[in-house]
Amino acid sequence: MLTQTTTRVLEPSDLDAALAVLDREPVANAFVTARVRIAGLDPWRLGGEMWGWYEDGMLQSLCYAGANLVPICATDRAVRGFADRARRAGRRCSSIVGPAGPTALLWRLLEASWGPARDVRPHQPLMVTDRLSTTVAPDPYVRRIRKDEMDAIMPACVAMFTEEVGVSPMAGDGGLLYQARVAELVGSGRSFARLDDHGKVVFKAEIGAATEQACQIQGVWVAPEYRGQGLAAPGMAAVLRYALADVAPVVSLYVNDFNTPARAAYRRVGFREVGAFMSVLF
Repeated sequence: MLTQTTTRVLEPSDLDAALAVLDREPVANAFVTARVRIAGLDPWRLGGEMWGWYEDGMLQSLCYAGANLVPICATDRAVRGFADRARRAGRRCSSIVGPAGPTALLWRLLEASWGPARDVRPHQPLMVTDRLSTTVAPDPYVRRIRKDEMDAIMPACVAMFTEEVGVSPMAGDGGLLYQARVAELVGSGRSFARLDDHGKVVFKAEIGAATEQACQIQGVWVAPEYRGQGLAAPGMAAVLRYALADVAPVVSLYVNDFNTPARAAYRRVGFREVGAFMSVLF
């Protein structure tokens, strides 16, 4: 039997079908699902296009094409279709990120025309938990950051981003978009930190993507001069307590495989590895 396949840009009327695909893997897809539930599928509001892969008229896979290129529930056939569309459109994203298998195939198909990448991180463990640690007490000094504390949290956010990604978020537009994103997280009560007696951030993390099913912790950072003092695990336990109580029943994160101290801290708090992501940075 011949199977009819095609890719196309999804429209607002495709929202229910797209959400059905996203809900197949609520943890892995939390980042995109959160955006879609807020913005729908209108490219202007979503910040990019949502591509759909159809087989015999049924929507099977998705690919978010915005600041990031993100394959979603993507079969090998879907990845090849998305790669063809991405190659024709040209690179407009700053990264390719998603589940390791589909992302690796997507990059192999695009590298000749989109490469070279600035950095490739082929294995970033995806970790989850649905309960509080019984062995690590939450740091009582980790709390929500207030709107009037933007001047305190921004330097820490910039330092974390620069250390993690390798470029400053203040480049290009002067950091306007990044500052707006930090302000959004602070305003929604999803930015957390411990400050020292001088008001400097010594530990921070945010609850980034959030849906009714799962949320994702991001931007975990300890100030260099405080590293090695055991702040990360209690800090994470505190953020986890907020996340499970106020946001979602499952909490996830993904981490570079070479970041041994962070992975150990997350395991201490109760996170377990359930898969892997991959990131290609331009």
